[in-house]
Amino acid sequence: MVMKNDLVSLAEVASALADVSGAILRKYFRASFDVEIKGDESPVTIADRNAEAAIIQRIEKNFPEHGIIGEEFGAVREDASHVWVLDPIDGTQSFITGMPIFGTLIALLVEGIPKIGVIDQPVIGERWLGICGIGSTFNGNAVATKTFSALSECYMYSTHPSMFDGPPDEVKFSRLSSAVRQTRFGGDCYAYGLLASGFVDLVVEAKMKPYDYMALVPVIEGAGGIVCDWTGKPLGIASDGHVLAAANIETRDEALQYLNS
Repeated sequence: MVMKNDLVSLAEVASALADVSGAILRKYFRASFDVEIKGDESPVTIADRNAEAAIIQRIEKNFPEHGIIGEEFGAVREDASHVWVLDPIDGTQSFITGMPIFGTLIALLVEGIPKIGVIDQPVIGERWLGICGIGSTFNGNAVATKTFSALSECYMYSTHPSMFDGPPDEVKFSRLSSAVRQTRFGGDCYAYGLLASGFVDLVVEAKMKPYDYMALVPVIEGAGGIVCDWTGKPLGIASDGHVLAAANIETRDEALQYLNS
């Protein structure tokens, strides 16, 4: 069992890791660099790789027994009790095109459960930090998600329509989108931070990897929201990549009806 004091100390480590990556990303933001296309057709830059390498170096130095799962350099010691899950730039397309809505995602799993999460936007200096059982903050101040509104009054975000190309996801997403007040695209991980801060009701996405969603769970749930897959199950390393983040249980339940009807 992990004590709250231990989680607070480890959360300070997570923030320090975000400081390390942020200094690197600011150096490359809106600068000239090459863009490579990986095997899965997603882009990667020297900024992604250098930022993740710096985080890994710090973890290996201070916590050599901890596991690491990173987008750019893969996984080591995945069966460790403590595993860091890293995405140095969530929203590389935004980073490449000079839009400051990308973020660094850092999660710490304890026995497979996300206990600490960081969403860090280093260019505009915004950071959400969530600690399981303690709460979530935005730049050091406590945050809370929105209270329940009818689904017809809800604002929903998704990163891009291509996440839902082809049945059945396209049909399910379209059904839910038609039920909310407004659906907006773009935002990457930043939209989840806005949900934690009480500005957004829903974020619905698909084709996500663990490094895309693990850090989001403590941030949103620490603010009073809930994160699950499209069937309502909690997210884990083995989840299928469908993500539903909601400001409250009632909004989640209504959204699930549209995703599963």
